[in-house]
Amino acid sequence: MTPAAIFAGLCLLLATYCAVDPFKHSAVSEFPDFKAVEVQMPAWSDLPVERDYENLLQKSEIKFLNQIQGPESMAFDPMGRGPYTGIADGRIVFWDGHKWNNFAYTSSNRSSLCDPKPSPLSYLKNEHICGRPLGLRFDKKTGDLYIADAYFGLMKVGPEGGLATSLTTDAEGVPLRFSNDLDIDDQGNVYFTDSSTKYQRRNFLQLVFSSEDSGRVLKYDPNTKETTVLVRNLQFPNGISLSKDGAFFVFCEGSIGRLTKYWLKGEKARTWEPLAVLPGFPDNVRRNENGEFWVAIHCRRTIYAHILGRYPKVRELWLKLPISAKLHYLMQIGGRLHALVVKYNQEGKLLQILEDRQGKVVKAVSEVEERDGKLWMGSVLMPFVAVYDLE
Repeated sequence: MTPAAIFAGLCLLLATYCAVDPFKHSAVSEFPDFKAVEVQMPAWSDLPVERDYENLLQKSEIKFLNQIQGPESMAFDPMGRGPYTGIADGRIVFWDGHKWNNFAYTSSNRSSLCDPKPSPLSYLKNEHICGRPLGLRFDKKTGDLYIADAYFGLMKVGPEGGLATSLTTDAEGVPLRFSNDLDIDDQGNVYFTDSSTKYQRRNFLQLVFSSEDSGRVLKYDPNTKETTVLVRNLQFPNGISLSKDGAFFVFCEGSIGRLTKYWLKGEKARTWEPLAVLPGFPDNVRRNENGEFWVAIHCRRTIYAHILGRYPKVRELWLKLPISAKLHYLMQIGGRLHALVVKYNQEGKLLQILEDRQGKVVKAVSEVEERDGKLWMGSVLMPFVAVYDLE
């Protein structure tokens, strides 16, 4: 048998294995309808080249180590108290200056399944029971806390806390499957993201791998109780934040790695446009007092992720090999967790970048809240809050 024939036979055997996945060892074996979608990303040459060669995030202080698991969002109430944060076991807790206290929860069916576990990812399989509060925002007028719960949709709880009330669980007849982040305007309208109508948060890796485009940006009107879709067919929409004057909001497109501006007022109202190409995969975005936007970046985009994003058929074939989802994810992010945060002005100009390129101190960041000269950084993957002194 010639070498060419042997090679052809091996290729045929590999293709058959990937098509059948007989031992169910692939990263997508539990998802028979898995389909990869091309990521509509900018050209590799368009990625920002700016870097923080000093690794300034390594100067961050790690606070509350192992006291809280997976603190996604950082919020301070109208009195300045906090932070408040949603954690992996489904509770929303707040720091009173001395200790963490229970404040609110999103599930009415909490049980021993929600008891403390060793790591944030330990809660994944029961999140749909315990709840998973992600984005948090206070209404400065009423003191109510609005919550984007990954499983229970958009919710609200009063200043006294307790069991949150559901505001909406669907839009235009399509259920919310992965509510992620939100912001509130002066009229009480809530703008929020639903990252996928196909995958829930407990299957977030499959959403990352597929880059499917069922994500939406929505608006909830508290007067009419109606939820409308503002933008649809998005690839993993995530963080969202209103501008200082309320003329527009920005939202992150996770798979693409882009910050997008949606106009609410003026001649461009109800239109959207790219604001900035991001250096990696974003999570939440938060505005500071100057009207600038801090974007939390899980990791830089690698050439590996870029190529697989461009060629979905190759990605599908690769994902059907007997390689674990965890290993695929590590390859996607370049082999190790390494966080960065970036600041943009309202025109999309990059103003500042802070990194921990080795992942020595700040391994992952989900949100950056600037307050009193400090950056408070939470992460769904970490058991702590990182605080960086801007001064």
